[in-house]
Parts: sequence; structure tokens; C-alpha cells
Amino acid sequence: MKLLALPGVYAPQADTALLAAALRREALPAGARVLDVCTGTGALALAAARLGAEVTAVDVSRRAAFNARLNARLAGLPVRVLRGDLLAPAADRTYDLILNNPPYVPAPRPGLPARGRARAWDAGLDGRLILDRMCREAPTLLRPGGVLLVVQSALSAPERTLGMLRDAGLKAATVERSFIGFGPVLRGRRGYLTAQGLVGPTDNEEELVVIRAERTP
Repeated sequence: MKLLALPGVYAPQADTALLAAALRREALPAGARVLDVCTGTGALALAAARLGAEVTAVDVSRRAAFNARLNARLAGLPVRVLRGDLLAPAADRTYDLILNNPPYVPAPRPGLPARGRARAWDAGLDGRLILDRMCREAPTLLRPGGVLLVVQSALSAPERTLGMLRDAGLKAATVERSFIGFGPVLRGRRGYLTAQGLVGPTDNEEELVVIRAERTP
């Protein structure tokens, strides 16, 4: 699928591909209602729409929301794109499937960036600022039998994601794994990650995982 990625919008990368692979393994019912959170270019939203789903996509970035709308129009696919804070703009509905490729990289500063490219990956000191919110808020938007698929780095405590989702009453497990070489962001903050005990001084690969959590009927 050819996608336009505007300057400053997170272009699809290995984590997008891993989450797309998990999406393709889901047996979506006809007309399934799908929510793609942190949509970026809309890559995952469009992948779900191509499977026949009724798709809503959300991003906090104005440019990303515009980018996703543009890609949906170019692809001729009916995707509802909303701008706003995480799940809030789409909380008027429940969903058969929620997809999430959030910012998850540990950063040497607290809080989320207000602007700039780092907004697409920085997620606080432990990389959990968005992940923790998703674990708390997404279960209430799942229909019975609904599924949450979220991709993250092993550097941002996937075991915590699993624990939070299970505590929320969901059946959760890791369903995809992949190792990729450190990109520019991780190479640039190796000192911080090493000081936090998240990587060793000679490590050069990052593990990505997809966690699947199902709300039992």
C-alpha cells in the first residue's frame, strides 16, 4: 500500500508492519467496528478498511490527522478521522478491534513533547505515559469478544502492559515478536538507556512485541 507521509508525521516502520501482521490474523466479523489510535499516516486504519471494517482513526497531531484523511481519500477508503487526545474523540462508540501504535520510547525527560517529531516516539522517563493510559481506558471501549492489539518496545515493560490488561479483566498475551537494529533515536540516547539498565553497552537490537488482549463475552 503506497502512503504519503507528510514532514513531521511518523512514517510506517517495523512496528507498523508487526501490528499489521497481527491485524491480518484477526477473524473480523463482517462490518466490524475498528478504532486505530495514534494513527499517524493512517496506515493501519487503511489496512483495516481494506478488510471491510468500519474504521475510525484518531491522532492528537493536526498534521497526522490531515495526513490520514488525505491517504484515505487517495485510497478511496471510507475512514472516519478524528483529532484529539487518545481515545476521547472516539469514546462515543464501542469497538470489535482497537489498534494502537503509541509513542513508547523511554526519554531522558518527563512528560510528553508538545510538538516536534519526538512527539511520535517519546513517552516519558519509562516510555509508559501513553501505554498506561491505553491499558486503563481501552477495555471500556471494547465490545464483548472485542480485541485490543498494541505494539511496543521491550524497553517499555511489556510485562506491565500484560498485567494491567489482565487486571482489567481481559485475556492478554504476546502474539508477535521481532528484533530490529537500533535506529537513530535509540542510538542517540544509548547513554540514558544504559544508565537506566534497559540496554547493555554493546546491545544494538531492540525487541518489538504485539500484545493481544480480548474482552471475554
